Amino acid sequence: MPIEGRAVLERILRFSIRQRWLVLLATTVLAGLGVVAFQRLPIDAVPDITNVQVQINTEVPGFSPLEVEQRITFPIETALAGLPRLDHTRSLSRYGLSQVTVVFHDGTSIWFARQLVAERLQEVKGKLPPGIEPEMGPIATGLGEIFMYTVEAEDGARDPGGRPYDASDLRTIQDWIIKPQLRTVPGVTDVNTVGGYVKQYLVAPWPERLLAYELTFDEVLAALEANNANVGAGYVERNGEQLLIRVPGQVRDLADIGDIVVATRDGVPIHVRDVADVSFGKELRTGAATQDGAEVVLGTVFMLVGENSREVARRVGEKMAEINRSLPPGVIARTVYDRTSLVDKTMATVERNLMEGALLVIAVLFLLLGNIRAAVITALVIPLAMLFTVSGMVANGVTGNLMSLGALDFGLIVDGAVIIVENCIRRLAEEQHRLGRLPTREERLEIVFAASREVRQATMFGELIIMIVYLPVLTLTGVEGKMFFPMAFTVVLALLGAMILSLTFVPAAVAVVLTGRVAERENVLIRAAKRLYRPVLAFALRERIVVAVAALVLVALTFALGTRMGSEFVPSLDEGDVALHALRIPGTGLDQAVAMQHALEERLQEFPEVAHVFAKIGTAEIATDPMPPSVADGFLIMKPREEWPDPRRPKADLIAAIERAIAEVPGNNYEFTQPIQMRFNELIAGVRSDVAVKIFGDDLDTLLATGDAIAGALRRVPGASDVKVEQASGLPMLTITPERAALARYGLNVADVQDVVAIALGGRAAGDVFEGDRRFPLLVRLPETLRGDVDAIARLPIALPRTADDDARTAG
Repeated sequence: MPIEGRAVLERILRFSIRQRWLVLLATTVLAGLGVVAFQRLPIDAVPDITNVQVQINTEVPGFSPLEVEQRITFPIETALAGLPRLDHTRSLSRYGLSQVTVVFHDGTSIWFARQLVAERLQEVKGKLPPGIEPEMGPIATGLGEIFMYTVEAEDGARDPGGRPYDASDLRTIQDWIIKPQLRTVPGVTDVNTVGGYVKQYLVAPWPERLLAYELTFDEVLAALEANNANVGAGYVERNGEQLLIRVPGQVRDLADIGDIVVATRDGVPIHVRDVADVSFGKELRTGAATQDGAEVVLGTVFMLVGENSREVARRVGEKMAEINRSLPPGVIARTVYDRTSLVDKTMATVERNLMEGALLVIAVLFLLLGNIRAAVITALVIPLAMLFTVSGMVANGVTGNLMSLGALDFGLIVDGAVIIVENCIRRLAEEQHRLGRLPTREERLEIVFAASREVRQATMFGELIIMIVYLPVLTLTGVEGKMFFPMAFTVVLALLGAMILSLTFVPAAVAVVLTGRVAERENVLIRAAKRLYRPVLAFALRERIVVAVAALVLVALTFALGTRMGSEFVPSLDEGDVALHALRIPGTGLDQAVAMQHALEERLQEFPEVAHVFAKIGTAEIATDPMPPSVADGFLIMKPREEWPDPRRPKADLIAAIERAIAEVPGNNYEFTQPIQMRFNELIAGVRSDVAVKIFGDDLDTLLATGDAIAGALRRVPGASDVKVEQASGLPMLTITPERAALARYGLNVADVQDVVAIALGGRAAGDVFEGDRRFPLLVRLPETLRGDVDAIARLPIALPRTADDDARTAG
């Protein structure tokens, strides 16, 4: 060490010993700050490795995947090109949905990224079809789905009208009672819903009645829109009093809707109820949810980026208990997935390992140092270094998780303190023996200073070397950096804290505590170790060539064995629960998929290790994970291992047994993963699997053939399982192709046909119906019995252009 460095080191040591009470007070204050920081430390199971990304979801009802790609996805993705700090974009086009994921370089502020995307979306809206509104997804990451719950009705529960609760009632309770309250919880960015039906006021015209009255779908729609609004007209003053003027015209119930006049014939009004059925309807939903073989409403709580998942999940759980007290009798919101459970299990493992390690180190210190006071001083370095580390983690936004806290080694932390304390004991004992009396206070302080200075330089070199080894890890970027930076950061910070404490707290504490007579003697273990070590050392020095050659041979053999070891990026965290994807034939209807999922869940419940099963089918309200109805994301929530019939049963063996059992359920293919692992894979690469091969080109048939060939090669790779090619074809479609020549003979446009089909089959909103603070869409759509009848669709009437004679006859 340079002379200047040694001088600084000596000044620090001398100050710590001379001003020992001040140093101890400062250490106590810093420890208190560490305790406060520990209360604020974000806790999670694993580091959040999600990249900085913004999802853009655009709902386009009725558009085929090709139309979605051409009209929505491509314009949006093109408009986003050239954004500052943009890394790449990827997109997905499904029936009725476009999703574009914009990935930015690491270190970009998520708020800055969303602002950039919002500005470009404003620019591109003019290029999109009318009425299309792209929306950005929630401000969440791969660890954002922290809480899931179902909304269920107990057996025999009835609504205020005496009817059993149905899927629409439960969805209404979720949308208007539970969801608004959960969104007020600090740290929650959004709540997603799947399952049930959004309540609608449905006007279902019968085509033959429209023909009989010479009416069209557009006229019914126009009549509803013109008779469902409130209008304000300012105010008037009368006798000094101000009266506000309003003209109420909103419909209030089904009867009001049925009473609306569509047209008159020969002075007789034709009401909506004369040409259509007016009732409560159900949305054309894109997703469903099931639990333990029954359909439910499923809610997912998203955590805001940067929040403490354990704290937010705890707040959500407390809020959920409060919400349950406000629900109608017989309706409950039941928690089915709580991130707190996984975090608590992970942190319990970390805490146990840290506690066992600390106790082991302390026990060894007591055993080897042979001085209780010295062992206590050395042992105090462990909690003080931990508090120092936690303060640094909070200041730098590093979460406490399996990688960061699990990497701490208390043997390294106390190494310098052990050497200093042991040397101080030795020197104090020697001086007492030499002087034949107890040293004075000044002599004792000088002895402690000399003993600390004697070994501190050597121990500091060892700590610096270890810290330098970790420095390259701190420079990693991307997924590697996010995964391993917390580990390297906490280790370096803990070593730095231990180094500072060994220069300040340890000498000061030794100077204060080690008073009176100090005895330095070797215990039995040290004497036994020396008796074994001396002959070995003598042999090694005498036969140094033999020892060197043997060492080289051992290194060579170790290297050879190392080349045959398997390797992976990071060991997979056992989350306890299992994510099970069920994939069915493309084009499988949602109702059919729900029925197939029921059969699958009944089979899964046969396993005593499974507590319950729930699944999301298709796409939820917020399309963070867009899937067709033929794909289900299932979750197997496992019982605590002590409740298993055989608690020692390996989880891999259980999953293999489950896989064999569900293979007997027809119509499904399966993929096994874990909840957090699944979301990470989806958000980082857009796929659920650990390894994915993407093929690019403009010929779909060639892409599929190439994909099948690559999948065949990958299946032959040892260790590969669940090799699948993503389904990109085979979706059945019912196409209604206008015949332009026939349209021309009747004076019609293609848009006339498209408009009728869109209203009759897809439905079109004619405003909203308000029930207090709640609002529900008022839709015009064919009756369900006709929507599924191809012949009835073929007979849909198309209104011909009106002539002057038609108008006169209608008016007469």
